[in-house]
Amino acid sequence: MLFEAGYYGRMALGAMQIARSKPLDDPPGRLRRQWENRESTFLDTLRRTVFASPGHPYQEMFRLAGCTLEDFAGMVRKEGLEGALAAVNRAGVYLTHDEMKGTTGIVRSGRHIPASPASFLNPLEKGLWEGRSGGSRSAGTRTRTSVAVQLHREMYEVLVTRELSLQDHVRVHLASILPSSIGISAGLRARRLGQRLERWFTVSGGMKDSGHYRAATHLMVALANLAGAGARFPEYLPKNDFSPVARFLAQLRAEGNRCLLTTFVSPAVRVAAAAKEKAWDIRGAVFRVGGEALTEAKRAEIESSGASVFPNYWIHEVGPIGHACGQMRVGNRVHLFQDSVAVIADSRPAPLSGSKVNALLFTTLLPCNPRILINACMDDHGVLGRARCNCQFSRIGFTTTIDGIYSYGKLTGQGMTLAGTGIVALLEQRLPARFGGCAGDYQLVEHEAGGQTQLTLRISPRAGPVSADAVREFFLTELRSHYGGSLASRVWRHSGAIQVEIGEPFMTSNGKVLSLHLVGMEASFQHAS
Repeated sequence: MLFEAGYYGRMALGAMQIARSKPLDDPPGRLRRQWENRESTFLDTLRRTVFASPGHPYQEMFRLAGCTLEDFAGMVRKEGLEGALAAVNRAGVYLTHDEMKGTTGIVRSGRHIPASPASFLNPLEKGLWEGRSGGSRSAGTRTRTSVAVQLHREMYEVLVTRELSLQDHVRVHLASILPSSIGISAGLRARRLGQRLERWFTVSGGMKDSGHYRAATHLMVALANLAGAGARFPEYLPKNDFSPVARFLAQLRAEGNRCLLTTFVSPAVRVAAAAKEKAWDIRGAVFRVGGEALTEAKRAEIESSGASVFPNYWIHEVGPIGHACGQMRVGNRVHLFQDSVAVIADSRPAPLSGSKVNALLFTTLLPCNPRILINACMDDHGVLGRARCNCQFSRIGFTTTIDGIYSYGKLTGQGMTLAGTGIVALLEQRLPARFGGCAGDYQLVEHEAGGQTQLTLRISPRAGPVSADAVREFFLTELRSHYGGSLASRVWRHSGAIQVEIGEPFMTSNGKVLSLHLVGMEASFQHAS
């Protein structure tokens, strides 16, 4: 109880600090100057953090790699920052996601390097505002940020607003309440930047399990508003019902307003589907989405409602990584925010499946970044490229792009492992085409039952009247025809592990579906080790 009180007390003070701070002037100019000085800024940050802290895990990695700070600086001058990062990555200066989380030890050159998640926090960065990751594979990671970090992130918001011509759009947020800070921080930012935030919708548990989070959220907004924030209080959606959001977007359009919805990918699909089901006109609405892969089927579902959709790329431990420009109308592609993060790609086999992925390795560059990360792998795949557009991002110098972004993961049960794009296509395209519904209405969920891992195919009632047996038979037949041979025999032998249920898809309080691990790789089935 005391910990919770202290936590939310700091958050309240942080919210008031942000509300009273002045936005930075000339964001494009500031971002360009940061991009031009990124190499010297990073080297200075490295000197003041990693190499000024005896026993720092990264300092030990550099030592075992036989690379001093002066050696690394010389490599940067000769090969560029990304070239130098690729070289030290090969020499052992990197961090896996599990190593950063502290779930596995760090071993380089046969030496164990002592570390904990706190080892990678930036000692230069102090702040009261705190956010927490979604925790899809853990309890989530907490990160404190200062006003300086918030002001820097606001500059990206200004850039996106100008690039997508959103200055006069009415803003609607569909975002989570505490313990996630996403909804509150978005509300604080809107008024400060002169944006018209009209409604904040949210998905939340009931009063029994989320009542204290609701109370803390309302208190936080009230205190921020005393400091002049002008933030909106959250409005709670009925369970598994996103039609109030679609209705409000249609109402805005009928009144002659242009509108912007900011949310996660899966809730965006649900809003678009609700608008089509009710025949509500939301044409011209702009959806900004993140939090999971924007697959082809999900993009198509959103666009079929008449809305346009633009992905952003954000990782809690790293911060904002990139955003799509106005010309990125296909795929899951963004411009990289090169002033604050450097990214290299490392081809490697994905866990269990053996499929090759382009693992993205992230390095934080600014002295205000909450974490000092060098070649940190977050289990995300992407293809690095070069932009040829003349957008706001490119004119600043953000010409590196990341395409085809997804998290490579797995669902494992009853001796078989499922991973990837083949399963996603089956869930989002072939099943809806055969039985009705849309992307997001068919969900494969891993859970424990009777001491055994079960895989359940869950179908939304929106798909219409369907036979669970017919769906199960179609699902397994598609798997068998896709793989063939001995793999198909294994799938068929374990078919009893696949259960089928009719009911609303599972969704967490932050609006994400529970089966988000099922994105990405070339699909495969194999016995789990």
